[in-house]
Amino acid sequence: MPQIDRYKQRTVNIEFNAIEDFTVVPHPERLTLIFITSGSIKWNLNERPIFVSAPGVLCLTEDDKVQVMEKNDVAAQSFSFHLEFLNSTVLSETKKYYPEIPRIHTGLSLFQRNQGSYGVPRITETAYPLLLEWFFVLGTEVQAQSDALWVCRIKRYLIQILGLLEELNQQREHSPVDAVLDYIHTHYSNKISLEDLTNCAHLNRVTLNKRFQERCGNTAMGYLLSYRLKVTRDLLTHTDMSLNEIARAAGFEYDTYYIKQFTAKLGMSPTTYRITSRELAGAL
Repeated sequence: MPQIDRYKQRTVNIEFNAIEDFTVVPHPERLTLIFITSGSIKWNLNERPIFVSAPGVLCLTEDDKVQVMEKNDVAAQSFSFHLEFLNSTVLSETKKYYPEIPRIHTGLSLFQRNQGSYGVPRITETAYPLLLEWFFVLGTEVQAQSDALWVCRIKRYLIQILGLLEELNQQREHSPVDAVLDYIHTHYSNKISLEDLTNCAHLNRVTLNKRFQERCGNTAMGYLLSYRLKVTRDLLTHTDMSLNEIARAAGFEYDTYYIKQFTAKLGMSPTTYRITSRELAGAL
C-alpha cells in the first residue's frame, strides 16, 4: 500500500513489509529489495534456479518472473518503491531552475538484467550488521513518519543501502586492498584511522598506500575522503537534509571540516553543488 504523508498531504509510493512471505513478488510497478535475515529459499528467477541463504538480498523488478520452489525457515523483510520515488525533492528556492526533476541513479545497476545480473548481490560479513541496521531504521521511518522530513531520511538510507550493495558487487579480486575497500564502504560513517586500515589489510602504511595508489590512484585515507564526499553528493542532490546531517551521515565529525574539504576537492561549496547538480540533472 502506498504511504500517505500526513505532513504534506501527498502519496509516497513506497511500502515496507516487516515480514515478507513471498506471496506477492515482484510487486507491480515497483522495484523491490528483499533482505533475508535467516533461513534459505530456492526459486526460479527468470527461469534460472537461484538459492539464497541468510544473510542475503534479492533485487527484483516488476518484470521479473519469480517462482518459489522451497523455503526453509526463511525470515525476510522487504522495501519496494516506484521509480518516481527516486525523483529528488526540489527546494522551493531553487525550483525555478529545473525543467525536470533529477533522479537517484545509485544502485540501479543491481536491478539490470542485461549484464548477467540475477538480482542477488554479494554481502560480506562486515556489511550484514550495517544493512540490518539501515533496513530497521528505514522500516521504522516508514511506519512512524516522525516529522516532516521522514521521506528525506528514507531516501538517505535507500541511497546508502543501494550504494553499499553496488560497491560490494564490483568485479574484484580478493586482496588486502579489497579487504580495506570493503571496510571503508561499510564503516565510512564512523571514525576511521589509518591504523584501522593497516590492521584490516595486515600491511604497513607504506605498502598499503603503494597498493592503493596502483589500484585506485589515491592513498587509503585519500580514497576514504573521496568516498565520503561521493556519498554526500548524492545526499545533497536527492534530499533536503541539512549540511550538518549530511556531514555526520558520511563520517565527518564537524560540518565546517566537511564544507572545507568539499569546497577544496570540488571547487564549490556543498550548497552551490546542491543547486547546480539539480539544475544539470534536470536538464539531461
